[in-house]
Amino acid sequence: MRLLRYPLAALAGLLVFFLAASTDRSPVVSNRIERVPSVTVHGRDGTPPRLGVAQPALSPGPEALAGVVSVLTDDLAFEAAFDLLAPEVVAGLPRPAREGDAALAEWGARGADAVLLVDPSVEADRLRVAVRLFDVATLRLAFAREYLGPAGDPRLVAHVAANELHAAQADVRGVATTSLAFVSDRSGSKREPTGYMRRVKEIFVSDYDGANQRRVTYDGDIVLTPSWSADGTSLAYTSFQGGFQAVAFARPGAGREGRLPVGGKNWLPAWSPDGTRLAFTSNRDGNEEIYVAARDGSQLTRLTRHWAIDTSPAWSPDGRRIAFTSSRSGRPQIWAMDADGANQRQVTDERYCDRPTWSPAPFDEIAYVSRTKTGFDIVVLEVATGARRQLTFGGGFNESPAWAPSGRHLAFTSTRAGGQQIWTMTRMGERLRRVTQVGNNSMPAWSGPR
Repeated sequence: MRLLRYPLAALAGLLVFFLAASTDRSPVVSNRIERVPSVTVHGRDGTPPRLGVAQPALSPGPEALAGVVSVLTDDLAFEAAFDLLAPEVVAGLPRPAREGDAALAEWGARGADAVLLVDPSVEADRLRVAVRLFDVATLRLAFAREYLGPAGDPRLVAHVAANELHAAQADVRGVATTSLAFVSDRSGSKREPTGYMRRVKEIFVSDYDGANQRRVTYDGDIVLTPSWSADGTSLAYTSFQGGFQAVAFARPGAGREGRLPVGGKNWLPAWSPDGTRLAFTSNRDGNEEIYVAARDGSQLTRLTRHWAIDTSPAWSPDGRRIAFTSSRSGRPQIWAMDADGANQRQVTDERYCDRPTWSPAPFDEIAYVSRTKTGFDIVVLEVATGARRQLTFGGGFNESPAWAPSGRHLAFTSTRAGGQQIWTMTRMGERLRRVTQVGNNSMPAWSGPR
């Protein structure tokens, strides 16, 4: 779903243009030049800016209005680029109406460095949301946008606003419009393909925060290891529907879209950053090795050649390197190689390592699963220096890390609350959030913007 947006500045001059275009779902951006605010809100003593959120000017009416402010503030809280003041701290304060408003000083007295105004309204089937941010120190307007989106999807409007506010005021690439894919057995179905019953697993997707969970595949068997395409519209995954491992494709809203047409058993697909190739594990030549191929199966190339098992490929963000798991040193460890298979080298030396995933730019880190004294935990390796930091410390098994497109967070599977569930945390292992609740859920993959 796409949104219409334009600056609040010169609103009167834009109104006719905007209404004329409002029946078109294509994005409309004003041709007027916005007065770019020269103000960036700052915190005190190097801390994140303390942000107070004013209540909307209009009391909640249509259902589409409910939750817009809460979703936007939840998005801000997730990135933690702002320190949100509790509602009771700023309760009863007057809403600032313009730059220089004396009300801003009252917010400052309560500890706010900035005041956020979010004003939603409904026009026919459209939701209009005005977002303004005032800097308390200068009494000036620091951010001003107005959005027009579908009344039936207020979350998306709030997500887009949160991302733009983060980009403009905190130089943060927000993930509010991204999606998670994961494997779930929540249907409760079972299948007996080989003489014993096993639970059917399918792929589901959700918003980054776990909202809007919906089923993607209907294989009626076991599916594993989803991987998003570069544009965030398609998934490659491991399917057992034909009785053995195969790389299959599915699109949210459209379902399954065929298999990778190469021989042998193929599994653990990983899309290249440019979306043109897939790396995957295959035994087509008799041993488990890493291959790459185009989506149609052409340009099939074997990258590893060793009697040991090589599996679980993961691309670097520039597409020039691939991390993978290999047992060639005697036990599973993380290795790395050039994208053409050259310069294969071991990068970990621990008890047991698996499931590498390479962080997006600007970071150059590999997250992976490591067997520790407490079970399995998520560890991050800084590629350039070899520095290692452990993010989880027991509390159940922690597996299958997946970086957010910004590199600021990770999703992972954990049994810390009983059963397998999807959780998120920061790249430093802080602010854990549980994403799934129903059934057993595992193997998350994090997409780029929708």
